[in-house]
Amino acid sequence: MPEKILDYLVIGAGPAGLQMGHFLHRAGRSYRILEATPAPGAFFRTFPRHRTLISINKKYTGWEDPELNLRMDWNSLLSDDPRLLFTQYSDRYFPDADDMVRYLEDFAAAQEPNITYDARVAEVARPDAGGPFRVTDERGRTFTARRVIVATGVTQPNVPPIPGIETAEQYGAVSVDPADFTNKRVLIIGKANSAFETADNLIETAAVIHVAGPQSVKLAWKTHFVGHLRAYNNNFLDTYQLKLQNAVLDGDIRRIERRADGSYLVTVAFVRADEITKDIPYDRVIVCTGFRFDASIFAPECRPELAIKDRFPALTPAYESVNVPDLHFAGTITQSRDFKRGTSGFIHGFRYGVRALHRALEARYHGVEWPGRELSGDPGALAAAVLERVNRSSALWQQFGVLADVIVPDGRGGARYLEEVPLDLQGPPVGDQGHFAVTLEYGPGHDQVDPFDISVGRITQSDAERAHEGHYLHPVVRLFRNGVVEAVHHVTENLENDWTSEQVHLNPLRDFFQHHSLPVSV
Repeated sequence: MPEKILDYLVIGAGPAGLQMGHFLHRAGRSYRILEATPAPGAFFRTFPRHRTLISINKKYTGWEDPELNLRMDWNSLLSDDPRLLFTQYSDRYFPDADDMVRYLEDFAAAQEPNITYDARVAEVARPDAGGPFRVTDERGRTFTARRVIVATGVTQPNVPPIPGIETAEQYGAVSVDPADFTNKRVLIIGKANSAFETADNLIETAAVIHVAGPQSVKLAWKTHFVGHLRAYNNNFLDTYQLKLQNAVLDGDIRRIERRADGSYLVTVAFVRADEITKDIPYDRVIVCTGFRFDASIFAPECRPELAIKDRFPALTPAYESVNVPDLHFAGTITQSRDFKRGTSGFIHGFRYGVRALHRALEARYHGVEWPGRELSGDPGALAAAVLERVNRSSALWQQFGVLADVIVPDGRGGARYLEEVPLDLQGPPVGDQGHFAVTLEYGPGHDQVDPFDISVGRITQSDAERAHEGHYLHPVVRLFRNGVVEAVHHVTENLENDWTSEQVHLNPLRDFFQHHSLPVSV
């Protein structure tokens, strides 16, 4: 009997793998999810170490519209089942990680016949170029599929090349009991949430805490990148600025020496002091420098190229490996698409990236049209359609500057309005006859403006002529021809993110469509 070849093999039963499985199941495709551990959501069984998520769970919004509610719900996967909303699992604004574990277990239950647990992948191979993939797990079982979707997350510590760093403790293994650090001098390497989460946990017991790294601390409320330091974790900054023995060190760690008595001597080169070095003694050193993608499972003939200092796979706009056809990626490992500026590294972002990937696969391999609707070519109708979407869409809101609604000519004098297409996607369904792309975006320099400084000039919300100067989230419409941006229109930013004014929002956008039309025929 010939070996069964699946349409899709998904590696990993975390949020992204389960989200992809949901879409494949609903589309009736043959697929299997391989999970290395005995249950779904393995990452959240360990991380974050102090068990409080920084993803927002805003249960009460005042809205009845489920699409709008997803703007404030950063944990739910996309599903038609209202019982599978994370807001049903916790009332807390910053929920417990164990609630996420319960949620993922229930989400997985609907797909359980298609999930193989305890199936840690040992090798992904492609014996024949262009042929199916052969995926072997550590038990020797082999699975064959035409396409592989890797949704493993970032599973390896991202350890900087510092001499002696192997003697330090890793975020994923260090004790979380503050009593173990009583009256100790502690160095924490890293300046993102895991570092400050760790530091906050030790404030009451440690004698001295230094948080160190070569870059300045970046605050999420200023940069709008939710992976930068969140307010929930920044209590430590008070202890630094109020001179309570703790400090944030802006400098490179040049060397870590473990001494005979178990203590450390760490050489720091201070950025703000012309790299003057100083040897500082510590009792404990903890490395909190993030995670990276593990590419070791790939055979040489299908090893994907990596990006961002080899931390993530390099991807096309269709979430496909740039050098291995039919090898796709989903979830937090797609953040090379918007590294340190967007939301592809987080559930509330990548759930839409997974849906876009699924739609791309459906269109390419199964002849399913990208979801959309027919519109007349009337400029007023186009403007109304755009404003209707930007006032409601959760995907454009969460994947700002990455996903776009696209308006393409239909060849009959009208247009098709396609939803949530990767902004830089080429070919179908975008085509080559020119198109409009609709995004939500922050303005240039938005991360340099202090939003609490009332002396900083603001663009008035009634001045459509200066809309392009806006700093904060607002709709942007671009006309592309032959892959080049030919014209751009900014819709004026609005404090309530309510773009409904006929005079300020609708009429200027209608005039833009009037002056920049798509071809009548294709």
